[in-house]
Amino acid sequence: MTPFPPNVKLPDQARASTGVAGLDDILGGGLPTTHLYLAEGKPGSGKTTLGLQFLLRGVADGEAGLYITLSETSQELHIVAASHGWSLKGVEVFELVETTGLSPDAEQSILHPSEVELGEMTRGVMAAVDRVKPARVVFDSLSEVRLLAQSSMRYRRQVLALKSFFAARSCTVLMLDDYTAEHDDLQLQSIAHGVIQLGKSAGQYGPERRSLRVVKMRGIRFRGGDHDFNLDTGGLSVYPRLVAAEHRAAVNHALVSAGTEGFDALLGGGLARGSNTLFMGPSGVGKTTTALSCARAALQRGESVAYYLFDEGLATLLTRSRSLGMEIDSYIEEGSLQIQALDPAQVSPGQFANMVRSAVEERGVQMVVIDSLNAYMHAMAGDKHLLLQVHELLAYLNQREVITILVLGMHGMIGDIRSDVDLSYLSDGIVLFRFFEARGALLKAVSVVKSRTSAHEATIREFRLGFGGLEIGHALTDFEGVLTGAPSYRGSHLMLGEAEKAAVA
Repeated sequence: MTPFPPNVKLPDQARASTGVAGLDDILGGGLPTTHLYLAEGKPGSGKTTLGLQFLLRGVADGEAGLYITLSETSQELHIVAASHGWSLKGVEVFELVETTGLSPDAEQSILHPSEVELGEMTRGVMAAVDRVKPARVVFDSLSEVRLLAQSSMRYRRQVLALKSFFAARSCTVLMLDDYTAEHDDLQLQSIAHGVIQLGKSAGQYGPERRSLRVVKMRGIRFRGGDHDFNLDTGGLSVYPRLVAAEHRAAVNHALVSAGTEGFDALLGGGLARGSNTLFMGPSGVGKTTTALSCARAALQRGESVAYYLFDEGLATLLTRSRSLGMEIDSYIEEGSLQIQALDPAQVSPGQFANMVRSAVEERGVQMVVIDSLNAYMHAMAGDKHLLLQVHELLAYLNQREVITILVLGMHGMIGDIRSDVDLSYLSDGIVLFRFFEARGALLKAVSVVKSRTSAHEATIREFRLGFGGLEIGHALTDFEGVLTGAPSYRGSHLMLGEAEKAAVA
């Protein structure tokens, strides 16, 4: 949540970029300068990397930076920086405890923290700051100060003293803490001007999932909640949580062709801009090919399309499109069609939403295809999270006048078939694909069961996949029970294949 009502005018404050674009976006521009901030998380969550990015951004902006380390050596920090392809040139690294601290003369001080040790630590920090005169400081880590202080009262007083010292010298300070305390250190959070928590969790399969949360930030609006982030070569990549309400706009629901005349008639004129359509049906019924046909029609209009493939490989999709005479290779080469084959175990929901948003805002994508939601769902923490994520994503795409096609596979082939999750209430339109048996053959039927943007047909039509794309037949008026999978025939109407055979005869 934001700490101020939306109608309150906040004073402008100088900001210090964190060096992480996504985090700056969450904070509305970065950290207000000359304050002390707390970044906390378990070991390995990315605190040191965040601290280095914060200082390196300062160096890029012409500001002096100081890294005060109580737990890692200067050599270790340079190794961490080199692993990301960075150089710490311009960043002063101050080791509070050097190898000389292991001498017999210092042994008593190291093994038995006391007033003397805490005072020496404080004087060392003050001397380093007065010597370097940094605009940015990273203090790593507070767990060492906590051990030296031995009591919560002394610890709080020491942090308050450091805060006053840094404030007097106009330093923007990022203090790191690794959750070594037995309980949440709320008193430390109360001292800090802002608190950023870095978390990670390990599932039963796949990589660790990481999330970032801004717990508090005084004096500025920020985007609350959990935000996914990755820690990889190059540092932290934060993906701000998508909030559709921030992108409200008037939408023109103009209809465009879905690529097949019969399918357009079934949809009530075509696909509406600023709407999403759910293609539902069992495996192999033609959902992906229909979605590809719609994408190809958009490409032929000169539009840009983003196709996110979770289920099958890109090579398989291209082979299918060529065999059906729906060539898309040229569009991929020219850049108007971007197909990304994604592994749902490797992509977090926030990362995917950020990927789609970038395609829309940076590449001007006008159609988005997600194939399929079944695989996307397995990348989520649960059905509730899936619905919330999809709701925000679809609302955002609608407000950007993007045509969205969602593919959802259903269990079963004929008869009672079900889906993993009910997304029907989120969709503006639903196209239902079914197999049915007639005259000893396995046939396919398509119908539009819902449309919020146009007056669609209420009929069930036969369709098949042929060279050049879809072929939509007449309404199956001579059948009863098509959606059950085992209809009864009440007339003499010829099916699509039978009409061709009759013509040849």
